[in-house]
This record gives sequence, C-alpha cells and structure tokens, in this order.
Amino acid sequence: MDRRESAVDLLVIGGGINGAGIARDAAGRGLSVILCEQADLASATSSSSSKLIHGGLRYLEQYEFRLVREALAEREVLLRIAPHIIWPMRFVLPHNRLLRPAWMIRLGLFLYDHIGGRRSLPGTRSLDFRTDRAEGAPLKPELARGFAYSDCWVEDSRLVVLNAMDARARGAEILPRTRCVEARRQGDRWTARLKDLATGAERVVTARILVNAAGPWVERFLHGIAGQKGNAHMRLVKGSHIVVPRLYEGDHAYILQNTDRRVIFAIPYEHRFTLIGTTDIPFQGDASDVRIDPEETAYLCDAVNRYFRTQIGPDDVVRSYSGVRPLYDDDSAANPSTVTRDYVFDLSGETGEAPLLSIYGGKITTYRRLAEHAMDKLAGFIPGLAPSWTAKAPLPGGDMPDARFEPFTAAFKARRPWLPDAVAQRLCRLYGTMAEGVVGDAGSLQDMGTDFGGGLYEREAAWLVEREWARTADDILWRRTKLGLHVPAEGAERLAHWLTQRLAGSGSLAQAS
Repeated sequence: MDRRESAVDLLVIGGGINGAGIARDAAGRGLSVILCEQADLASATSSSSSKLIHGGLRYLEQYEFRLVREALAEREVLLRIAPHIIWPMRFVLPHNRLLRPAWMIRLGLFLYDHIGGRRSLPGTRSLDFRTDRAEGAPLKPELARGFAYSDCWVEDSRLVVLNAMDARARGAEILPRTRCVEARRQGDRWTARLKDLATGAERVVTARILVNAAGPWVERFLHGIAGQKGNAHMRLVKGSHIVVPRLYEGDHAYILQNTDRRVIFAIPYEHRFTLIGTTDIPFQGDASDVRIDPEETAYLCDAVNRYFRTQIGPDDVVRSYSGVRPLYDDDSAANPSTVTRDYVFDLSGETGEAPLLSIYGGKITTYRRLAEHAMDKLAGFIPGLAPSWTAKAPLPGGDMPDARFEPFTAAFKARRPWLPDAVAQRLCRLYGTMAEGVVGDAGSLQDMGTDFGGGLYEREAAWLVEREWARTADDILWRRTKLGLHVPAEGAERLAHWLTQRLAGSGSLAQAS
C-alpha cells in the first residue's frame, strides 16, 4: 500500500465550487495546495444549480442587500474572466397582481439595476404583452403586462472544473475520487490520511491549514473525520429541477411568481428543452442519494401551468436532478426559502494550533469573493501572503481579446469549415480558447475519431480524460458537457466501453492529478 507523505500549506476538502475556488486562489498566491474530493469534481450541489450567475432578485425582499450587491458586482467580474461559459440572458417577469403589487416589483428592479455599481448588461424595462409578442406569446392571455431585466447563465459544473484546472496549472494537486479518511491536529500541523478510491492506495499529508469546503458534508467531516466541535450549524435544503421539451421560442428566460411567494425559473436549455426550477424543501438523510419527489415534480408543473399556454405534466419530464444546499442556519428562518444564501466561516484553533476553516452556505455567483474572504480569514496564519489576484485573471479558455466570445467563435469556425456549425459552437462555449487543443490537428470529421452521437467525438472525450479528470460516461455526458440529453443510449454505451478500454490501456483507473 502506498504510504507516501506530502507536506503542503493548504489541504482543501471538497471538490465543489467553493473548494475549487479556494484552491485556485491559494495556488495563485504561491501556496502549496492539495484539493481532495471523494467523488468527481462538481458531482453534488455545484452541478445541481439553476445555472445562473445572478444577484438574486428575490433576496431583496429578505433585506439581503449586502449579498445582492456583492453578487451583482461579481456578475460583472465573472462575465469578464469566463466569457465562454457565462453569458447574458434576459428574464421576463409576468406581473400577477394577486401576488405582488406592481410598485413593489418596480422598486425591486430599480434597486437591482443600481445596487451593484457599474454594469454592462441592459437595464429593466416594462413590457406590454399585447405588443411585446416575443415575450408575451407563450403566456396565457390574461397576463397583460410584465418586466424584463438582465442576469447571466453559467455552465455550473464546468466553472468548477476550470477553477480546478487553473489551480493545477498554478501548482495545486487535484485529487478527485480520493477520500480523506482521517484528519488530526498535531500542534501547528494537520495530519491527514487520504485514500484513492480507485486503487485503494493511501498517502499521508501534513498541512499548515485545513479547509473544510465539503458542502453538505461539512458537519460530517468536522465532527467525524476531523473530530472537532465547531461553532456554526447547517441547514440542508433540497432543490430540484425538471427538464421538459422546449415550451417557447427565444433565448429569454421567465421568472414566475408562485402562490407561496417563491419564484420559479423557466430557462432555455440545450436548444431543444426548457429547464424549470427550483424547489426548496428541508432535507434530512444522505446527501449523496438525493432525487426529486413526485410532489416536487407536480409543484414545478403547476407553477408553469399557471402562466404558460402550453401545459405540462409529469409525463413530459425528460430529465430531473436534485441537489442539497448546505445553508448556514441562524435559527431565525422557519421557511427554507428565507434561509440566507450568504456564506459564513467558522475558524477554529487556539494560539499555536493549526487552523481549521469550515465553510457554510454560499452561492455559485459569489464563489470567487468567498475564496478571497477565506484567504483574508487565514492571512494571520500565512506571513507575507500575496494579495488577491483572481478578479482580473481569465479562467482557462476565457483569454479572448476584450472577453468577446462572438469574434473568437467566428474565427474558430472560419478556420475549420469542415466542423458542423453546432459542434463548433458547442466546443467554443465549453472550452473557449482551449477548443483549439480539443480539435488539435484534425482536418476532417474522420480525424475526430469515433462518433458517439449527439456531436461527441473521440478527440473531445480524450481531452476530458487527459485534461479534465473524466473517468466515467456520466462525468462526460452530464458534468463536463450536457450531451446526455443528445447522445443516444447506444452511443453512451459505446462511450462507457471506450473509457474502460482507454483507462485499462493506460495502466491505471486512478485519476490524473
């Protein structure tokens, strides 16, 4: 059994967006970092979001002004550093006078337009659905007016992977499918035992600082594996989404006021579908085994049916997914929808002891600021810590002139006229400037290798195995891409067989780090 020993500055537990963001930030400041995740990167909450970079319009009702301001400012930053996986989207809010008065919505949207400082996205405007037909045509005729405002879409699981890739490029070691089975504080160091779940090999790591970014498993890691008490508490809330055949034409999304005063999003998804979510339900149990309930499906269908001419039911659902949000519990909110989405740090360690930083809550939109604030929190333990740097550094693939996606894509397509337009567009969206490396020296579709269907070719799959830690068909079809909605069943089987052969042929089924 491998018993290698390593010494690092930071050992980060958790391969979701918070852990990957902290690993990237710390590595870029010259610290030695290991990121340890017991499953695939972004395999839990970070791939189960509504896939939005947004301020959170509804949080204004809960007086979360600081959170909204920070999120809106971050929206601008993330648009600049990841223009391939993040892009603007218009949201249509039909006015239902029985739920919220128009003046309240106008005030909220005014604040939303101005509270975040400088903005590059179009502001709010009022809509008359009798004349604004693109927005009004899909809606029931009794809905006469509404509003349109701007936010952004994000490929959520790819955001995690890109942060991990950049962390690796800056010296961090990324260990998916590796479980921290023990962590003990020994004076001014943490000693942890890590187990590779593919090979069974173990190694011992000592770290100056232990960061617990385990998401829904923060308290399990804290109390169990690390043997610490902690001062904060978590509330687990399940959020579920459904995917149905496309409900309407256009690239805009809808935000629907529900009768319980929550809001539901209906968002264009993968060209031929509409993504609908999310629910908010208290969750108890194993966060690694979470799925939608029939009641949640009915709830989401009912919310859509109150607004759209096209009616849907459970039989229309082509896919669903659920995630567990690890929210900070301050005991003040009875309704799960009003529990803060802000993040909270719990830092423990007496003078002379190695610190443990546990992270509760957070939004995908504010992950980068969370990482900055985490490093600020740890600065007293790291003499001479370099300053923050991530606000202006593009994520892998985002290094396009002036962060302009369309000119880059046009040039990429012009250089490869043999590549189907839909495939070229998708490669540019997922990989940005790295799409050049994905295609490599291919000069025809035949050069792209095996065609798995749905626009997935062998060269892309090989890139994901070699560069992005993909090891299973699900890693490729549902997290690195969303091609699971397009690749036929027989193609998915061929992909799984190809992966088995490739990984066996490489002499290891373990992850590359």
